[in-house]
Amino acid sequence: MNEYQPLSSGNPAFNMDALCASINRVAEKIQAISEAVEKLNQNNMQLEGKIDDAHKRVQRILSRLPDQSDGRQLNLLGEVVPPNNSEDDNEPTTH
Repeated sequence: MNEYQPLSSGNPAFNMDALCASINRVAEKIQAISEAVEKLNQNNMQLEGKIDDAHKRVQRILSRLPDQSDGRQLNLLGEVVPPNNSEDDNEPTTH
């Protein structure tokens, strides 16, 4: 930041010009800060929307899951999984 430079009391016109220049610099900085805050607020609203959408997707997925009391194997890939019969495991294979 710029160092504070006290206004000299020698020339009133110079003092007024320096004061106006300082006010203009401060006004520009305030404008830049206001724009940055507005942009952050817009980004925040977009992120909140994305979070809400993701939450809805997760809730939809969770609602499709079987209850904990369901003993079946969960097939997350959607592939057909043949049932596992214990009788088939004991039969010898002949090829």
